Amino acid sequence: MVKDVLSLFWLYSKNSFKSRMLFKFDAITSALGLFCREAGNIIVIYLTLLKFNNINGWNINEMMFLFSLLFVTYSLLVIFFAGLRDFSYRIEDGAFDRMIIRPRGVLFQLMSVNSDWIAAMGHGGLGVLLFILSASKVGIVWNLKTVGFYIFTIFGGVLIQGAIFLFFASLNLVLVKVDNLRGLFYWNMKRFAGYPISIFNKVIQTMLIYVIPFAFVNYFPCQYLLRKNDMLQYPAFFMYISPLVGVVLYLLAYAFWKFSFRYYNSTGN
Repeated sequence: MVKDVLSLFWLYSKNSFKSRMLFKFDAITSALGLFCREAGNIIVIYLTLLKFNNINGWNINEMMFLFSLLFVTYSLLVIFFAGLRDFSYRIEDGAFDRMIIRPRGVLFQLMSVNSDWIAAMGHGGLGVLLFILSASKVGIVWNLKTVGFYIFTIFGGVLIQGAIFLFFASLNLVLVKVDNLRGLFYWNMKRFAGYPISIFNKVIQTMLIYVIPFAFVNYFPCQYLLRKNDMLQYPAFFMYISPLVGVVLYLLAYAFWKFSFRYYNSTGN
């Protein structure tokens, strides 16, 4: 059963990749455009740190390492969860109604038919580049333990963000369109997540830890690897629980999806 599901997901994802690469020049330039757009923010931070040396004790290499985890997890996120990111469009044009009558699970279809390989290449390319530039300069001893921790951290970060997408997709089932609400909570909070959360006031920190928990995507896992002094103001166990937060949050979001699905009414398109 699991082998069948994975095989089908791979088939869907491969077809999505082929469709995205149908016009190769456009696909490559789109990915490059995303890379350059996000890299522009990193360049601004780099130029700022040339003058100020650090942000609350975080130097340029440590900041790049923090950002790299954010970009790498997002690149994997849009391979598996882009269908949830763009879910409102499927409800509006009636495509979701066709998914309901198919024999495969609705959520499985959403997660497998719309992998965004363009965004994955743009964000992933930048994330890998930042990791390569910073990983050997931040004092981390890379061994089996730290590599394993980093892999599980990526898993947790993807699952946390996937759960957020699933939560807002569940709201779409009832309210049809919640793009502005999702933009307010996901995209705006993601902008804060590229920086050490200790530089923000308590309201933003609380949002990033307990409401939209981006702090567990990159900040707290990086603290395990970097051991910065600003971690002393938070519980030490926060550094270790990113995968657990991801699993719990996703299960809660899935339960909310099942509940909301009972109240779905077609848009009639």
